[in-house]
Amino acid sequence: MIETRPASERGHADHGWLVSDHSFSFAGYHDPAHMGFGPLRVINEDRVAPGKGFGTHGHRDMEIISYVLTGTLGHRDSLGNGSAIRPGDVQRMSAGTGVEHSEFNAQKDGVTHFLQIWIEPDRRGIAPSYEEKNFPAEQKRGRLRLVASPDGRDGSVVIHQQAMLYAGVFDGSEQARLAVEEGRRAYVHVARGAVVVNGRKLGAGDALKLTGEPEVVVDQGQHAEVLVFLLP
Repeated sequence: MIETRPASERGHADHGWLVSDHSFSFAGYHDPAHMGFGPLRVINEDRVAPGKGFGTHGHRDMEIISYVLTGTLGHRDSLGNGSAIRPGDVQRMSAGTGVEHSEFNAQKDGVTHFLQIWIEPDRRGIAPSYEEKNFPAEQKRGRLRLVASPDGRDGSVVIHQQAMLYAGVFDGSEQARLAVEEGRRAYVHVARGAVVVNGRKLGAGDALKLTGEPEVVVDQGQHAEVLVFLLP
């Protein structure tokens, strides 16, 4: 079964300094039909104004991934980490027993555009931890590159859930196929551009929920960047 999640039907919030689109119910947006997909709980597409950001706030028992599309995202947390992540970087913070952090546009001009992703962990009460790695565009060109996994294979960041996250960039005749093991489901999110996934034409912000499908097929990209989640 394949279900399309159009970008235009997402929740939307405009706070002036922050414009956010919610793929799943979040904050003031609530839709019982879109509470998550398996352990995938949040995909927020955020655009943060220069010098602005999220003040220090806390999280518990959540795997939080930040994926920057344009600009620079500053990060500070109670574990002592401070960094600035840019396009190509994948940041993972395991909140576990509790962590506080802030996120902000570290630029004096230009909007920071990024995806904030939350995945529920497969166990509660782990020690908080932090990791970031760079996956340059050439590693994702015309293929789905593993960027997050439970065992850190292929240099991916480690998440505490039996889920995998792949990222790819596609143009023209470039095509990638990803097998979906029996008992798993897939969620495909188009971060930008346009692409065809399993025969469905998708644009920026669109997504597909795939249940019982044997593979994910990505092709006919037009400046496309795609995230694919394999989920229990």
